[in-house]
Amino acid sequence: MAGSAPEGSQFDARQYDEKMNELLAAEGNDFFTESNEVYDTFDSMGLQENLLRGIYAYGFEKPSAIQQRGIVPFCKGVDVIQQAQSGTGKTATFCSGILQQLDYGLVECQALVLAPTRELAQQIEKVMRALGDYLGVKVHACVGGTSVREDQKILSNGVHVVVGTPGRVFDMLRRQSLRPDYIKMFVLDEADEMLSRGFKDQIYDIFQLLPGRVQVGVFSATMPPEALEITRKFMNKPVRILVKRDELTLEGIKQFYVNVEKEEWKLETLCDLYETLAITQSVIFVNTRRKVDWLTDKMRSRDHTVSATHGDMDQNTRDIIMREFRSGSSRVLITTDLLARGIDVQQVSLVINYDLPTQPENYLHRIGRSGRFGRKGVAINFVTRDDERMLSDIQKFYNAVVEELPSNVADLL
Repeated sequence: MAGSAPEGSQFDARQYDEKMNELLAAEGNDFFTESNEVYDTFDSMGLQENLLRGIYAYGFEKPSAIQQRGIVPFCKGVDVIQQAQSGTGKTATFCSGILQQLDYGLVECQALVLAPTRELAQQIEKVMRALGDYLGVKVHACVGGTSVREDQKILSNGVHVVVGTPGRVFDMLRRQSLRPDYIKMFVLDEADEMLSRGFKDQIYDIFQLLPGRVQVGVFSATMPPEALEITRKFMNKPVRILVKRDELTLEGIKQFYVNVEKEEWKLETLCDLYETLAITQSVIFVNTRRKVDWLTDKMRSRDHTVSATHGDMDQNTRDIIMREFRSGSSRVLITTDLLARGIDVQQVSLVINYDLPTQPENYLHRIGRSGRFGRKGVAINFVTRDDERMLSDIQKFYNAVVEELPSNVADLL
């Protein structure tokens, strides 16, 4: 159960950069147009009054970097490729772009958003609904693990926006419960993750069923070659807003490692830290579902209160656990990467990587959960001898320095 990456999956940042540059050079200027316009305030973006009300009521005051550059091009109806790290406000960027362009008098599905996990789809649905509160938007999340009949009923009553996972959305299109005739916007969120989860064929199948001219938005924290390939197939002169990899910062998040040497010693280390964890809201990441269960049992047997969630649990259970965690009645959550992107808990200020992720990209999705929107956060990585190479890859990949954990960790939170 060691937390190190399997042989052969070691990540070479240099290779990644070369591949990216080659691809971008091959695409040439005939394919992308770059957008350099920056809007410092939401007021200057030309948005509808009732959308602005929703944005401010949600608690946004000043647009984040991706929002300053990304909302207006999307509102203009052009295809966009936007890359920015987790927690920088990508969701609100495309939600605003969609809400600005809907025809509210027409209660038909006009925008389709795909996400890799149920949690993320439900999170997007919440944001869309909140931002569109004063516009009277009707949004529905179509995800697996819920009643097909219920989905069909809601869709037949009419919605403006469907957010969903590829499997359930394709199923609804195939059953003709979701009619594509009025869809004019198609968004892929966390495109990198969807492609790595093998949703590529389903995404292509869904796209085939949409009307001929649809505005496409691709949003992603990393842009692997497969994601760029998908853009080539679906998009028409997209505007590209790319945060270069060395700008994928983890600003505001202090990162530390604890040298645990052996896998067996991680548990003691975690228990030593537990008092600190329980002061604040913390998320602990491990690499497998089995390990979530194992670690949860071990912690509980030592009288530590923890919640746990992973993909083998049914949706209802996961929802209840996430609700408890969001409300603060449970303070420590153990989970896997599957849920790294669906946890948008404002108060999380500590993330522990009990296992280092097997891919450097996932490091961003995990620790980008803490310190969201410029708040401070702390990430602590447990490192065995086998993990040293991965830790050095992560530091190179993000151009980051991960220091040894000082003894006064509680003061940092």
